[in-house]
Amino acid sequence: MVNPTIKELQNSDNFELVAELEHPQIKEFVINQLIKGGRMVKFFMIYQILMVVFGILIIIRSIQLAFRGNFEPLIYIIAASIFCFTALIVIHELLHGIALKLAGAANVNYGAYLKRFIFYAEADQHVLNKKQFTLVALAPFAVVKIVSILAIIILFTNSAVFFVALVMGIHSLFCAGDIGLLSVFYDEKDSEYYTYDERAERKSYYYKRI
Repeated sequence: MVNPTIKELQNSDNFELVAELEHPQIKEFVINQLIKGGRMVKFFMIYQILMVVFGILIIIRSIQLAFRGNFEPLIYIIAASIFCFTALIVIHELLHGIALKLAGAANVNYGAYLKRFIFYAEADQHVLNKKQFTLVALAPFAVVKIVSILAIIILFTNSAVFFVALVMGIHSLFCAGDIGLLSVFYDEKDSEYYTYDERAERKSYYYKRI
């Protein structure tokens, strides 16, 4: 099934504008979606709480080992923290970009609002349906999770496992925005939603078929 064009979304009586999101205010929009809840959000919040607790336990364990004279796990914890707030951000957005390409986007742009700690990948004026946006939103979550679990299994008896475990825990926080945006598509189970970005306007639009 071919997605409707932007012109069709804007001018057809078959579609209703349900959200107009200004990119600098994306955090407020995401927070509202997370507060609004829904089955997907509730599941993710439980998962995120578990990951935060897991991360805290990993940090505590590394400190305990450091007091016993084994500083290697704590060094890995510090390295993981630096990695997460530098390289992992880039990897996260590149995975979004790859998913956008797989969804048919010709051009993918990357950007950031550093003062608000917002990073993004977007495909200007490329319409995405529910299935395509789900792929784009969940790509970093799925890839990092799978790689992390495999690495933990391989490195289970090695101190480097502390690095991987903390990366997995912290990355769950990075995915909250993706889940918040994706939840728009699942507000009504049987509804048909579409979205696209307008780079010049720094906005994203969400439409529902009526």
